[in-house]
Amino acid sequence: MVAIADSVPKPTARFRFILDRRDVFGSIMVAPAILYVLLLVGVPFLMAVYYSLSAYTIYDPSWRFVGISNFVDVVENPVFRQTLYNTFIFTFGSQFLGLILGKFGALLLLRPFRGRKIVRALVILPWAVPIALGIVTRSAAPNWLGTPHLAMLSVIVVNAWRFFPFAIVIFLAGITAVPQDVLDAATADGAGFWRRNYQIIMPMILPIVAIGLVFGIVFTFTDLSIVFLMTMGGPVGATSVLGFAGFQTGINSGDVAHGAAISLFMLPVLLVVVVAMLRFIRRREI
Repeated sequence: MVAIADSVPKPTARFRFILDRRDVFGSIMVAPAILYVLLLVGVPFLMAVYYSLSAYTIYDPSWRFVGISNFVDVVENPVFRQTLYNTFIFTFGSQFLGLILGKFGALLLLRPFRGRKIVRALVILPWAVPIALGIVTRSAAPNWLGTPHLAMLSVIVVNAWRFFPFAIVIFLAGITAVPQDVLDAATADGAGFWRRNYQIIMPMILPIVAIGLVFGIVFTFTDLSIVFLMTMGGPVGATSVLGFAGFQTGINSGDVAHGAAISLFMLPVLLVVVVAMLRFIRRREI
């Protein structure tokens, strides 16, 4: 008589291969991104704090602690207050215009027409091409940048032109995610084009639009390329923004301490704006 041996479960391995552990594998995959942020964002930020609390200049590189006196000097300067005002006008003006263009562009691209795929591909051009294009010679160009108000309007329009493809992508993603049966029910109830868009679609896609707006505000508030290329902050400081002012003071003028202090003013302003937008998004989630 053959005895059937009871099946004994094999003992599990005490140590599994390290990459089989989800927590370890996830940490390894996210480590390059964290290292990238620490090196390219964290280190410059700490250096800016280090310089802003000193009297460091390229002419006197010895570090000497001065506390918050650099920030006091910057705030008391009327030129800085005008620069801060210009930054808000430039940022929110261009974002508002870019969102309007993006909304109407998305509505147009949702309609079927011949060549729609080509148009959708060409919409990305403002992202792909350089900001500075020599289309009109200086002798033939209108004096758009010689008047303070027109100069600010010009840089706002150029930045909105650069931002609106991003806005189109956001609106296209949001509108196409709205359930079709909701729109069909609204149409059956007699809702027209404007009521469907602004009483049904917009409230539903508002969190997505707000996320895109947060990215746009952060990128625009810290940008100096458009002002640097078009106006160099002129005329008479009418288009100077924080990023450009920090560059001019810290790099061109050599006053690294005050330049770092000007740049650090972006942090609390952006922190308040981002926190307010995220709280708004959280309340609007459906």
